[in-house]
Amino acid sequence: MPELPDVLLYVRALERRIEGQKLSKVILRSPFVLRTVTPDIYSVEGQQVCKVSRLVKRIVWKFDRSTYLVFHLMIAGRFHWHGVGALPRSKIDLAAFQFNHGTLKLTEASPKKRASISVIEGDSNLMALDRGGKDVLAIGEDEFIGRLCSENHTLKRALTDPRLFDGIGNAYSDEILHTARLSPVKLTSRLTDEEIRRLYTAIQTTLQTWIRRLSKQTADRFPEKVTAFRPEMAVHGKFGLPCPVCGSKVQRIVRAESETNYCPRCQTEGKILKDRSLSRLLKDDWPGTVDEVE
Repeated sequence: MPELPDVLLYVRALERRIEGQKLSKVILRSPFVLRTVTPDIYSVEGQQVCKVSRLVKRIVWKFDRSTYLVFHLMIAGRFHWHGVGALPRSKIDLAAFQFNHGTLKLTEASPKKRASISVIEGDSNLMALDRGGKDVLAIGEDEFIGRLCSENHTLKRALTDPRLFDGIGNAYSDEILHTARLSPVKLTSRLTDEEIRRLYTAIQTTLQTWIRRLSKQTADRFPEKVTAFRPEMAVHGKFGLPCPVCGSKVQRIVRAESETNYCPRCQTEGKILKDRSLSRLLKDDWPGTVDEVE
């Protein structure tokens, strides 16, 4: 799922291309992508896009009379910018939004079709989509500590909880925790003051670094390669590869469709964390430390 750096990349690219522009035509290739009945999505045809913004991990287009198109890309949804009059023809095309100077397509390379478009009327209905998480780049250290310690969860869960923090998902939580040298399964109630400060700093530096890096890579082009797996990442998606800091093999915890990656030497004092399925299968053969793996 696109997270804060990638969502910001989309917002900035769309600001340059469609803010102040009139939406000429909406073409839905997949009716299932539309999750609301009223207002009619075709009612925004001929209207000007007044503002493009971000609401947590959603991308919002504001039209006249406080009507909004809200896009939730989920795991596999992506935007693509095409020439004037482009039509949704591919199997992965969900919709197309035609402007006088180009066309934006919404695609989803997954059979599960989780990406969605909602048409929202009114500011209060829009804000009802907000789970309450705070912008991690704007939050102060004291408020961060209060939210982090308000409930006793693992660090991985706390960082990705949209009720607490805004825009961190599976990928960047792995990178943040690696930078902070903290275990993904450490409980928030057991953090020291120094570890909390380290985590807060790691959030700021990691996300800002990636925002700058992706902005530089994309420049004025439309971001066509939005992905949760990037070669410059330290641990996310790097299972079995060497940690760039200490050289130990990156390990993982798999739960359903989610995978947590971490370095055992940098983050867990050499311990291999138990995978719910594989560790139960291997039982006594499950390695307890990184030395047993290497």
